[in-house]
Amino acid sequence: MQIKQTNQELNFHNYPTFDKEIDPKQRAWIEVSGKAIESNVRQLRSILNKSCQFMAVVKADGYGHDAKVVSDYAVKGGASHLGVATLKEGIRLRSSGIKTPILILGNLYTKRDLIISFKNDLMPTISSIRECLICNNIGKQFGLRFSLHLKVDTGMSRLGFEFNKLVQQFEKIKSFENIKIEGIYSHLSSADENDALDHKSSTQIQMRKFQQLLKQINFDRTHNIKIHLANSAGMLLNKDFHFDMVRVGLSMYGYSPLAKINKNLSLIPALFLKVKVSFIRTIDQGVGVSYGGKFVSDRKTKLAVLSIGYADGVPRNLSGKIKVIHNNKLYPQVGSITMDQMMVDVTGSNTIKIGSTMILLGFDRDQIISALDWARGSETIPWEILCSFKNRLPRVQVD
Repeated sequence: MQIKQTNQELNFHNYPTFDKEIDPKQRAWIEVSGKAIESNVRQLRSILNKSCQFMAVVKADGYGHDAKVVSDYAVKGGASHLGVATLKEGIRLRSSGIKTPILILGNLYTKRDLIISFKNDLMPTISSIRECLICNNIGKQFGLRFSLHLKVDTGMSRLGFEFNKLVQQFEKIKSFENIKIEGIYSHLSSADENDALDHKSSTQIQMRKFQQLLKQINFDRTHNIKIHLANSAGMLLNKDFHFDMVRVGLSMYGYSPLAKINKNLSLIPALFLKVKVSFIRTIDQGVGVSYGGKFVSDRKTKLAVLSIGYADGVPRNLSGKIKVIHNNKLYPQVGSITMDQMMVDVTGSNTIKIGSTMILLGFDRDQIISALDWARGSETIPWEILCSFKNRLPRVQVD
């Protein structure tokens, strides 16, 4: 079989070299809808009091969506603050031109890292008097006040002052002239559990402990310190958790962490995972497919090979448990998912060809596959699914 090539195609100058970008849709890619992020933030803000601020949590590269895109559209939707996990994540956002207040949710403990945070106008989370002293000295060194948030542990047993220590040390911290306490917060450990509204639940115990702390430190609202406790689940649970600001991650990306969600909300998943068919073959009945040959065809089977695998973030333990969408129809994935490829049974389709685009996550008219579906099949949580997609999957903004 001869393949005709035009002179234009044979001209090497028409093709990318190593210093030029390959088509991001050449193999597999993630499509991100900034408009969906903006819409979700607007909807979520609609259940808050006007005085309650919205922190968009954009750590882990915006839950795999592209932190810069998410940040821009979250701010358009009404977010007043951004939350990241690491110093590097904060610097990247600053380097991209974002001016919105940014809180580093992880722990910075060296003077060098705290100076870098200060010089990049990033607010650190402070969990001990030691870091308060370092921040005060840095502020004094530059003749300015170092803005930060104090965190208290109310039951997560992770970061944060011990309850009694913050009560004892708060007056001393307030006396430091070169720090500015922008916020006091804690983190709910189990707000997405079914019993979260029960009086005896760990969530309610954390809430009461947090309220008790505010009373014991004689918290004065005239200092404009933002009090915040709620994550996505806490925000959706009850207005009692809202305080001055909420920190929203998963719900902003289009998923509810709760089985029951406010009926007035219609959250839109902002991420599509798409892949192209790289090869098609037909096998006879009784032929094994992929590593281990655990799937054996029970009939003559047409297979589409998709250029995506666990090196891209598709969990290997979903092998044989997921489907893909093409032209509003579902097709089952078969055999073991490999590092770079997977196989799909497309028997009966005359429209799927080499180069056809398949949807792994997303929707096409009536058919929907979500990160929740993958999480159930993988016995994990949707957060992990979204954050698992690797950098070799290009992010393509579709708005």
